[in-house]
Amino acid sequence: MSNTLKKVLTIAGSDCSGGAGIQADLKTMCAHRVYGMSVITSVTVQNTQKVYAAQDIDPEIVAGQIRAVYEDIQVDAVKIGMVSNVQIIQAIREELLRQKAKNIVLDPVMISKSGFSLLKEEAVAAMGELIKIADIVTPNIPEAELLSGIKIKGPAEMERSARAISERGAAAVLVKGGHLPSSALDIFYYQGQFYPFESPKIPGKNTHGTGCTLSAAIASNLAKGLMPVEAIRQAKAYVGQGIKDGLAIGHGVGPLGHLNEIYRQLEGLEEEN
Repeated sequence: MSNTLKKVLTIAGSDCSGGAGIQADLKTMCAHRVYGMSVITSVTVQNTQKVYAAQDIDPEIVAGQIRAVYEDIQVDAVKIGMVSNVQIIQAIREELLRQKAKNIVLDPVMISKSGFSLLKEEAVAAMGELIKIADIVTPNIPEAELLSGIKIKGPAEMERSARAISERGAAAVLVKGGHLPSSALDIFYYQGQFYPFESPKIPGKNTHGTGCTLSAAIASNLAKGLMPVEAIRQAKAYVGQGIKDGLAIGHGVGPLGHLNEIYRQLEGLEEEN
């Protein structure tokens, strides 16, 4: 098993309530049957209701974590999430280039659902340095607007925004349309073509960590050898089921049911026995 198990590294912030960030990524990787590893960029103080504060990790420690993993373990894919300042962004970029990292999925996390800024204003421009080395960038609509300078009202602007972000150096761009009122339309721009992924809005308020989960699922699928379009299709299906299985934990926006399918399988085995 250890010889065939794919290894995926997440570089992101820690969510002490377990619904987003590093914790959501590792649960997602477990559900996808890959071996998850983590580099922590920031420790956040948050729960299902809001983000209260964040403490960034020293950039040298961030780079050191990446180096320690690569010097010992083969890494098949990388997911990058919360990177809040210029120095951390630069450290990640330099270390990943040094390690010749592959299958890089960048989720340009900027603002939490509760409105807490997870990316310092002066670091927005520096995000372009990570875009240049990413294989897939996965911004939501507000993030895509900020990165492309295009106000998004619908699918046409999503396509223009995806193309503009791609022109900044990304190999492929997935603009997530969860903020649209009518449907959950995502548009993927890859090798000069647009691929729409449309699905109905799934009722339920427990959606904490959906962006983190989607990008971690895409990275896991790329590690397992799936081509980008299929990696995204399967990742979206996983997130959709996770929302349906959302957990009513806490007094705010609860997390996805990352591992509920595994729990159901185990319960089935117990019933058989």
